Amino acid sequence: MKRALVAINSGSSSIKFGIYGLANSSAPELLFSGLAEAVDARFRFMVADAAGRHLTDSVYASDSSLPFSHDVALGHVWRWLDSHRKQFDLVAAGHRVVHGGDQFHVPVMVNAAVLDQLERLAPLAPLHQPNNLAGIHAIAKLKPGLPQIACFDTAFHVTQPPVARAFALPREFSAAGIKRFGFHGLSFEYIAGVLPRYLGKRAEGKIVIAHLGSGAGMCALLDRRSVAATTGFSALDGLPMGTRCGAIDPGVILYLLQEKNMAVESVSELLYRRSGLLGVSGLSRDMRVLLASADPAAAAAIELFVYRIGRELGSLAAALGGLDGLIFTGGIGEHSPEIRSRICAHAAWLG
Repeated sequence: MKRALVAINSGSSSIKFGIYGLANSSAPELLFSGLAEAVDARFRFMVADAAGRHLTDSVYASDSSLPFSHDVALGHVWRWLDSHRKQFDLVAAGHRVVHGGDQFHVPVMVNAAVLDQLERLAPLAPLHQPNNLAGIHAIAKLKPGLPQIACFDTAFHVTQPPVARAFALPREFSAAGIKRFGFHGLSFEYIAGVLPRYLGKRAEGKIVIAHLGSGAGMCALLDRRSVAATTGFSALDGLPMGTRCGAIDPGVILYLLQEKNMAVESVSELLYRRSGLLGVSGLSRDMRVLLASADPAAAAAIELFVYRIGRELGSLAAALGGLDGLIFTGGIGEHSPEIRSRICAHAAWLG
């Protein structure tokens, strides 16, 4: 029987997972992948084999009063795993955790102390961290003895030089941990790992990765290590995203608080959930919907998205002192040739 681990990405309305065989320690083998997601107050549960063929794809009535329950969703996952346990022996669960702060630069075994530290970082990634940790808590209930490992999106960026991580604030704030952390690191780390297959020795050169999706960010690589990124202290900074504003003048925040008398909670809701593609278009956070729309506001949202990527690409090329390659990943980056084309046209000056 193959030893295997399950890798889990827990979101606010879905859980994506993969089962990996560990027969070859240098290259774990994908056995199955799947998701459990909220669909109109129901759960869709899908599992595919390594070739992408669907083995099951069903919609279940929700047995929870909540819009989405990690306990219920992972319950569906675990029932399927238990029904196939003759094919593999599950030895651990690995989790994507968005924010590791200054404490965590490598994957760690989860215990009560680690969970406590990760809970304290939730205000820096309120859309992600609570959901990531909810997946860990759910598995702890389902399989109390199963080792769980946390892997961090921020960890890949620890190779950045101090100047790339610093804000121009008094030193006591930097000493207190206020700095640019960077996100989407697990995606960037994967791309950095496979680049030599596609670029050979050029993979060690000046590369920018554009991770474009509902969450979006860009990273400059030299020798396949992060040297600069668009994301910063929180997951708000950088590019406009599905519902997040991206980079914004801090004076806007002060104005909303002082002159418009908005509560802190309302400002947070505005920046995290009502801005980005959704806010500019007034229509949708989904790039596919915007590209299919004739609404001028949808076109304006797309134009701003592409423009900001072009601006940040110039900034990252400056940080690198040139550019040898541009890599697209994420849902939009992978599936939207129109957006890729517009970005590359905007970057024609780079050659």
